[in-house]
Amino acid sequence: MYPAFTELGRVELTLYTDALITHGKVRTRQHRVTDILNLAEQPFLILEDVMVEEYGDRGAPIRADIAQINLDSVLFAVADTPVEPSPELRTPKTAADAIVSVPPFRIIGKIHLLAGESTLREALSELEGRFIPVTEATFWSDHLGEGRRSAIMVAVNHRRTQILAQHQEVDPWAGLGGSAPGAGAGGATAGDDWDPVPPSG
Repeated sequence: MYPAFTELGRVELTLYTDALITHGKVRTRQHRVTDILNLAEQPFLILEDVMVEEYGDRGAPIRADIAQINLDSVLFAVADTPVEPSPELRTPKTAADAIVSVPPFRIIGKIHLLAGESTLREALSELEGRFIPVTEATFWSDHLGEGRRSAIMVAVNHRRTQILAQHQEVDPWAGLGGSAPGAGAGGATAGDDWDPVPPSG
């Protein structure tokens, strides 16, 4: 029998959609953010102590005691309270650097693939789950003017992901006697290039 509703834990989350950033707490029996999202019994989450902001909005945020969030609209979620996974829940996996396009955001970090797969192609084909974890993550949106932020882990909506690829940060100016120029000079910066191989010539 499940414990009473008042005995459920509360986990703080920040949910990013196409237009909104929503902060709140969810009552749940789960500890990991991906489990909270993937094992949700309904296509939405009920959050408490909610604050909602629009990108670029300088006005006061919307506040509510209770709000319903459509999970299909969520691009990714960030855990505001780090949770150490239980050892018995761990599956042997291999970390790989990756870049994820979930417009209008890009995310770089580490994805965790099943160990024992002979190729990256096979490992990616086995990557399952409605929301997948990206650890040691950095996310940003040039389109929305959202600067880079770091998080221990973000849970990315697999259905909203357009590209998920192996990634290696490369300074295209390395070995040329200088470093990448700033944005004002129109130069590239590490992490903005999708090609893990620097251009030749």
